Formats: sequence, C-alpha cells, structure tokens
Amino acid sequence: MHGSSQCAREIDPSVFKFQHSKAASHLDLASLGGASVSLGAALFLIRPEAQLADSAAWTALGLALWSLLEYGLHRYVLHGLRPFSTWHAEHHRRPAARIYSPTYVGVALIGGLVYLPMSLLVGAWPACALAFGVLSGYFAYSVTHHAVHHHSAVDRWLGRRRHWHVLHHAQPRDPMARPGYYGVTSAFWDHVFRSDRGQRGSRGFRSAVANET
Repeated sequence: MHGSSQCAREIDPSVFKFQHSKAASHLDLASLGGASVSLGAALFLIRPEAQLADSAAWTALGLALWSLLEYGLHRYVLHGLRPFSTWHAEHHRRPAARIYSPTYVGVALIGGLVYLPMSLLVGAWPACALAFGVLSGYFAYSVTHHAVHHHSAVDRWLGRRRHWHVLHHAQPRDPMARPGYYGVTSAFWDHVFRSDRGQRGSRGFRSAVANET
C-alpha cells in the first residue's frame, strides 16, 4: 500500500488528461486517419486540375516537413520544455499506457500553424496540399508509435522501428533527459544531428523491453 501511494504521488495528475483507454485510442487513430483521407480526397478531387503537379510537390514537402517536426518536437519540446517534458516523462515511466495528446489538438495545430499562414503566402490549394502532407506524416507517426508500443513486430521495418524506439526508452526517466533516438518513423534526422549514440547496454535495453510488455 505504501508503494502504491508513493507511486501515485510521483505521477503528475495532469497527465491523466492525456491518458486514454484502448477503445478511445483506437477511435482517436481512426479519427486521425479519417481526417487525413478526407483532406486528401478534397485536395485531389476538388482542386483545379492544373494544380495536380503543384499539389503533389507541396504534399511531398509537407511529408518531409513532418519528418523534421517529429524529430524536433520530440527532442526539444518533449525532452526540453516544461510542462511538456514532465508529461512526456510519464510516458517513459509507463510506456504501455496510452498517454498522448488527442487528435483534435494535433489537427488544430496543423490547421492554425501550417494551413492558415501558408494560405496567405501561397494560396489555399498549395497550403491545403502542404497541410495534407504534414497531417499524413502525423498519422503515420501515430500509427507507428502505437504499433511499436502495443504490437509485436511482424515485419523487418517495424522491427527496426521498435528496436530504435526501445533504445530511446532505455534511459533515465528524468523529464529533461536527452536520451537520443528521437525519430519514430525514421532514423534519418538522428543520423544528421548525431543523436544516434550507439547501442545501449544490454541491461538498459532489456529493462526497456520489459516495461513495454
């Protein structure tokens, strides 16, 4: 009982705003997928035909932008800026718990910080395509992050991603820790910015794997 009460005191109560049930997390992923499909359908069915090539290029740019955002947000916000780092530390303490910001937060940020300013700079359709690329990358990240924590690796790519993410979790659980291995869908930016720090000790790796299950 004493251990349970001490554990309860160590958990930031605000984190429970971001903890979801299994059903809610599946619904959240489905909602994000639906938002991505809907935006993509609107973009490629309603947009002017002459803008097909431009829309494809802006979408590709959005996907690339998300890849960098995924890395930067994880490294500098979730592991460097309070209170986000404190909330994210709870995910490191309890990796099997479904702790994340809900879909509507991410979609609203993409709409407000990507689509709106870009629509003023380059027009509605290019901004829509850019936002679609970012949103699709966000969806890919969400599905991948869910899979590496809650599903056994069934193919080589997912197995590599899970291995990479377990290395990230095999670290001290301090909110401001700099564990490396920040990419979830890709290791590219970790290689670019030298945050792939080599294999961790086997004890830390086994401990992280145990916490995953």
